Amino acid sequence: MILTLPGSGASDTCLKAPQRGFLMKWPRPMGALLVLLAWLAAPAVRAQVLDDSTKVVYGPKTTRVIYEAEVLRDSTAGTLLDTTLTHFPQERFWTHDTTFQQDLGAVGTATRPLLYQPNLQLGARLGRNVFDKYARDASKVPYYDSRSPYSFFRYIQSGAGEQVFEFSYSRSLKKNFSVGIAYERIASNKILATISSRAGLVEHSNLLFFGRYQTEDERYHLLFNFTNARHRAAEQGGIWPLKTRIRPEGAGINDSIPGPGSEETPADLFKYNQQRVYLTQAANNEDRDELYFTHTYRLLGRGLTVYHTFDAKRQYNSYSDLALQRLNSAENFYPRVLYYPRVLRNTAAILDRVEFAQVENTAGVLGRTKAVEYRLYGRYRTASLVSQALVNNQDFGGAINTGLRLEQAAPRRTFNEVFFGGTAAFNYRTVYAVEAAGELHPVSFGPAQNGPEYWARASVRTGPLSAEALSTSYAPTLTQQELVGNNYEWHHLPGSATEFSNTNTTQLTGRLRLKLPDLGLLNKQHFEASASLVNIGNLVYYDTTAMPTQETTARNLQVLSARHQVHLGRVAFDNQATYTRGGDVNGLRIPALVSNSRVYYESYIFRRAMFTQIGAEVYYQSRYRAFDYSPSTQQFHQQNTFTIRNYAVANVFLTADIRAVSVFLKMAYINQGLLGDGYFTTPYYTGYPRRFQFGVKWNFFN
Repeated sequence: MILTLPGSGASDTCLKAPQRGFLMKWPRPMGALLVLLAWLAAPAVRAQVLDDSTKVVYGPKTTRVIYEAEVLRDSTAGTLLDTTLTHFPQERFWTHDTTFQQDLGAVGTATRPLLYQPNLQLGARLGRNVFDKYARDASKVPYYDSRSPYSFFRYIQSGAGEQVFEFSYSRSLKKNFSVGIAYERIASNKILATISSRAGLVEHSNLLFFGRYQTEDERYHLLFNFTNARHRAAEQGGIWPLKTRIRPEGAGINDSIPGPGSEETPADLFKYNQQRVYLTQAANNEDRDELYFTHTYRLLGRGLTVYHTFDAKRQYNSYSDLALQRLNSAENFYPRVLYYPRVLRNTAAILDRVEFAQVENTAGVLGRTKAVEYRLYGRYRTASLVSQALVNNQDFGGAINTGLRLEQAAPRRTFNEVFFGGTAAFNYRTVYAVEAAGELHPVSFGPAQNGPEYWARASVRTGPLSAEALSTSYAPTLTQQELVGNNYEWHHLPGSATEFSNTNTTQLTGRLRLKLPDLGLLNKQHFEASASLVNIGNLVYYDTTAMPTQETTARNLQVLSARHQVHLGRVAFDNQATYTRGGDVNGLRIPALVSNSRVYYESYIFRRAMFTQIGAEVYYQSRYRAFDYSPSTQQFHQQNTFTIRNYAVANVFLTADIRAVSVFLKMAYINQGLLGDGYFTTPYYTGYPRRFQFGVKWNFFN
């Protein structure tokens, strides 16, 4: 079935059938990318990379990476390239967010932080964050300072269809001016319900242009980038157990009848490609475009510098399902369809869209000396939010209109917001340090605006010990405040009778960081630990009906984390764990224990021509009632009937480094079948089965 939807704006790739197979397919931007690469690389063939004695001149030690955070501290020294092998085979480091995440069991699927994280984003926020893990943060884009053109590519593939590809090229056009381009692709295939075909599950692409400029006297610095990200994820709705079969409308007088009874418990649901799923024509699409630049100018040396940041970005989200199955029952007068809890607008198809755009200008002053460092700024943000959905195709009285067209689902919202913030730090050599930072959103202009918000943090450090206090007060996201779609509708706008109050949090944290002395064979020992007390008031979350609600009772968390790294000769151990108490209450679902342990042996072979690591890694997660996922709203929500058992995932790997080339070979989930045939990452979404993975990364310095 093909739907033609007038006035749809951005094109929806979700209306197309998913690509089959997992071989790399270049999207349309690759044509322009290849042309630009050819133009940039043309003069590069003349780059001098060898001296008269054929000694290598350019390499990792002549290429430095510069980040915006350093420039905003009035420093452009940069850091050396990270050429270590430690993170290369770890899946957690294949994307831009390396924190532990709950996902839908496959690369590129919707995710949420698994452990508690404080929120420091104030003002109007869309609240569609399930694909944040795969998007670049414009303020954290790396810029390269190299004496020759620098490029690299990274390619990772698995037998289950996981794929990560990244290519980056940068070069200096003049002594103090460099530009670059990067392309990234993340893809995966379905692992559920693939007995008849192996269809694509996720397709993510990201095109990045970046550059930096500084004057000869280093008084002026400019960093700029433009990102263009496209993310498409087929939604399967999770496993549909065979124990119950729901009949389409007209098939009988009952909605459900007993099935074969072969899948009565979660342990029966690890048949992977033979499993049945709820959704076959549903997909989420997300587009992100962002233009970003920061420039600084020194007025009085390093003591007084002015700066300005411009950030214009757009996020477009669309959910579609073109194969709704009508059921012969109603709930609260509304008709029902398979999988979805209710239908409010259209029983034939779903197409819910939302687009959020904002422009920010930040201006401030900064400076630093050996003992003091500060930054003060003001920010002005303008933003808009527009949502669309399909017009009703039924009046719920019997008359059916088969025409399908989009309409504005909720009134357009606009925002004009003012922020003030800054940081101040005092350092006495390496012994003592005090820092304070914060941001205040005091006022907004226009109707239905968020109230005052803030975050404030203070920390003190003496030697290896440090303590920190954090206090925040922030409004709900725009999605939590209002949504009108085919399956859900709610209104909690500021000033209304059902508005949500600000969420208030207080967090106290103590940290210990030690570099332990060498003890014979024990060397390079590092130990760090932290303990946090967190109080959360007026928490807003999505309840068991997948609709937002506010918990008036305060939530308290106690969080302990530790990490120990040590080398015993050529054998290295890296163990980290986080224990959370109080994470199994309404609004919070956090495993009590999450740990990750690695052990590996490293050495040179072939007369020091190759450096290798061979080892094993185990991830462990304790049992908990994980959040469920609602694809039509792109939100994780609470459920109380499905407990994910504790499980461990063990991997063995071999990594090698030959000059500028790094490779790894890895067998993932080797312990499948020992304590169970699989594990769940989200209720009714299984993680990957055992599979082989390999990867290669190649750096070029000419």
